[in-house]
Amino acid sequence: MNKIESALQRTTDTKDLVIGAGVLDQTPVLFKKLFPDQKAVIVADTTTYAVAGQAVERYMREAGIELAPSHIFTDPHLYAEWSFVEELEAYLKSVDAVAVAVGSGVINDLTKLVSAHLGRKYMVVGTAASMDGYTAFGASITFEGNKQTFSCPAPYGMVLDSEISAAAPKHLAASGYADLIAKIPAGADWMIADVMGAEAMDDFSFGLVQDGLRDALSAPAAVFEGDVEMTQKLADGLIMSGFAMQALQSSRPASGIEHQFSHCWDMENLCYNGEHVSHGFKVGIGTLASTAILEYLLEQDLENLDVEKCVEAWKSLEEIEEDAKRIFAGSAGHIARALEETRNKYVDKEGLRKQLNALKEAWPTLKEQIRAQIIPYDEVYANLKAVGAPYEPEMIGVTKERFRKTFTYMPYMRSRVTSIDVLYRCGMMDQVEEHLFGKGGHWEVE
Repeated sequence: MNKIESALQRTTDTKDLVIGAGVLDQTPVLFKKLFPDQKAVIVADTTTYAVAGQAVERYMREAGIELAPSHIFTDPHLYAEWSFVEELEAYLKSVDAVAVAVGSGVINDLTKLVSAHLGRKYMVVGTAASMDGYTAFGASITFEGNKQTFSCPAPYGMVLDSEISAAAPKHLAASGYADLIAKIPAGADWMIADVMGAEAMDDFSFGLVQDGLRDALSAPAAVFEGDVEMTQKLADGLIMSGFAMQALQSSRPASGIEHQFSHCWDMENLCYNGEHVSHGFKVGIGTLASTAILEYLLEQDLENLDVEKCVEAWKSLEEIEEDAKRIFAGSAGHIARALEETRNKYVDKEGLRKQLNALKEAWPTLKEQIRAQIIPYDEVYANLKAVGAPYEPEMIGVTKERFRKTFTYMPYMRSRVTSIDVLYRCGMMDQVEEHLFGKGGHWEVE
């Protein structure tokens, strides 16, 4: 049994995948297998329709599949935003057909959510190796000014032609590469959470993401140049990440502290040069921060940690909530999120003692596992640069001052335990902040 077959045995939603060079013409074969005797409707934008949608239509007609008129988004500023959900939902309500999303992140998320609203399954034809959300449950949509993840099933089937993906605009593969390299520190964060008893490791999901990951990341310059083989490896890694999230019904296998930076900037509606910054580019900068945090953590003598000193200094939930209100003063959305996540993650003094003693006991072994897991900061930086992704925060419109402020938000942004929570629970936040943003730091703030 190959990796795809093994993954599909554990996925909750996706039942089949066709990936490879020149496989676009297999779309009607997969559609007939998954949706026998049903009508199809293509959902695309003007670009993805020209790149692949027209061909998919032709292949389906030739295969005898009945088609409703395609829905083509024409807005040049198409974004995963609620108004476009309403537009697509109004159309799909009028046709009794299975949606075939032809595109990447935005088209897929819009079609995913609307199909769920209508109680229908759908399939996707990916046109770029740009993110891991193709095969993940949930859709990231901006609603009432805030980026939110809405629960909805992943596609029932997927086709990805690596020749089309390799020819896509370079920034799309660069964004996908940045999203994939994030799985490296995310894996280390999960190791930490497992040891502390906060979130148990699932070996299958962990392996689905991590096995073959370094190979997929090994040639960023080739991805930039549109190499078909390396683009397919990139796409495969992203799709496996989505499958792992499906299998576990959680984003834990693919998301750690690096994604929390991205989520924070999502809430702030981060734009650069008048355009929304892609998920992958935000996560890429978050990955640099996460890697630097993990490298700092590895320098600490946690096997000799004074646990009782940490427990004595540990604040009550009420005190931490007051800290969150002070840190996020002026941002009601951030405060509400911070309070909810803080309450979900909080442990009392006895709970902290158990977590830190477990970490202390495991640290001699765990630190070597983390050291073997992560890619050094300088290499991550060089790889992002080689693939054409941002490698400095200013390249996504985040000043070093803003980056530093975002860092201070991290202990409150999500209930998921990560490396930042170790530092927070050990009273080291001020030290690591100075290490990263003080004199001589990676992002020195003058």
